[in-house]
Amino acid sequence: MTNVVVLIKHVPDYTAEWTLSADDYTLDRAAVDGIIDEINERAVEAALQIKEANGGEVTVLCAGPAQAADAIRKALSMGADKAIHIQDDAVHGSDAVQTAYLLATALGTVEGVELVIAGNESSDGRAGAVPAMIAEYLDLPHLTHLRKLEVDGEALRGERETDDGIFNVEASLPAIVSVNEKINDPRFPSFKGIMAAKKKTPEVLTAAELGIEDGVMGVANAGSSVTGVTPKPPRAAGERITDEGDGGTKVAEYLVGQKII
Repeated sequence: MTNVVVLIKHVPDYTAEWTLSADDYTLDRAAVDGIIDEINERAVEAALQIKEANGGEVTVLCAGPAQAADAIRKALSMGADKAIHIQDDAVHGSDAVQTAYLLATALGTVEGVELVIAGNESSDGRAGAVPAMIAEYLDLPHLTHLRKLEVDGEALRGERETDDGIFNVEASLPAIVSVNEKINDPRFPSFKGIMAAKKKTPEVLTAAELGIEDGVMGVANAGSSVTGVTPKPPRAAGERITDEGDGGTKVAEYLVGQKII
């Protein structure tokens, strides 16, 4: 049996226009609808496949505002067994290091966890470092950016694809891994799964309940900060070329002028 925890994140809809709050320059999440990060759906799918092959249970862990309950519900409807939701205003604006510390602390409260699965990077922050940071905090082996993953007893094997080729990597459980978009195609929640998810109540925790002291989390205590922002310039009108027999030449001259060719 393999007990798996999947780290999921509630992120702004990719298709929406994102804005930053005027007071602390953090992402204004209230101004846009949120969804579960697509890479996290693949992480949940990977965990479910391991459960189906080896037994055990799947727990999802999410740190985020009240709206993040929607992302948790999606993971539960896919088939996850349990959920932990860290919901605390004191966490707002935390950087990658703080987030890793928070999640590592929360993982320490999950009994019997053998494998932690995360996406390789979130679509809003794109730090791509949180899983490795968690591994450092918990002193666990970590395999990152995997396109294939399998568990065989206490052995963990995977494939990592890089610009230099494909590497076969392995570790022993317990461990933490991150997966990329090639790992699988996530399943759609079934009607049965959706109804079952409504009966599952996530455990809601604060940073204080995890034993994290004041002055550790949040934008005021982050190791990095944004001191100002400049809106992107409005899109300029394009140049229209009328073809009067020399359209091809004009297009070529334009491309040369823009140093495209």
